[in-house]
Amino acid sequence: MMKMGSLSTILRHPDEIYPLLKLKKAITKAEKQIPLDPHLAFCCSTLIKVSRTFSFVIQQLGTELRNTVCVFYLILRALDTVEDDTSIPMEIKLPILIDFHRHIYDPDWHFSCGTKEYKVLMDQFHHVSAAFLQLEKRYQEVIEDTTKKMGAGMAKFIGKEVETVDDYDEYCHHAAGLVGLGLSKLFLASELEILTPDWEQISNSSGLFMQKTNIIRDYLEDINEI
Repeated sequence: MMKMGSLSTILRHPDEIYPLLKLKKAITKAEKQIPLDPHLAFCCSTLIKVSRTFSFVIQQLGTELRNTVCVFYLILRALDTVEDDTSIPMEIKLPILIDFHRHIYDPDWHFSCGTKEYKVLMDQFHHVSAAFLQLEKRYQEVIEDTTKKMGAGMAKFIGKEVETVDDYDEYCHHAAGLVGLGLSKLFLASELEILTPDWEQISNSSGLFMQKTNIIRDYLEDINEI
């Protein structure tokens, strides 16, 4: 059911109603188009369950890029699940974060952690690895490089306090800026886009903006629970 606040916001911008309805229709159609391949089918269905914002956009891409970005997102979401699980001892967590870019090539590897849909993702990670191995080499290289850098960055901040704005920006770069950079590289590899000279700065800034927005929202939720 739509909340009254959301309804009033939409009514203040009536010119956006039709595009929203078209987007809703496209999303519903995309959700029903689950690939026949069991590994990609798992990835597509899991994406909808674990993604806060990306799944709507990913589903609008062409088939090849949609599958690629879906796998890319789930690999980084799995890496993030390892980082977020406070029950994992540091001596176990650090090697997993650092070596995660190697694990994605092993269709037998999985590590049980997280909760709810994230635990399912981790327990059934072999589906993601298998789907990754089906991608073209040019996509695999981008995903591996991004995963390696993100894992190393996350490992750096395990047990380290964020004390300065520079620390904050660096953490957000590792957690989300690299996602934006990786996505731009995937679009370049697909030969569907040509990058502008300032693409790195724009991609990283977009990632930092989204990460900081999520942090502020999560902080508010924590305050409201007190």
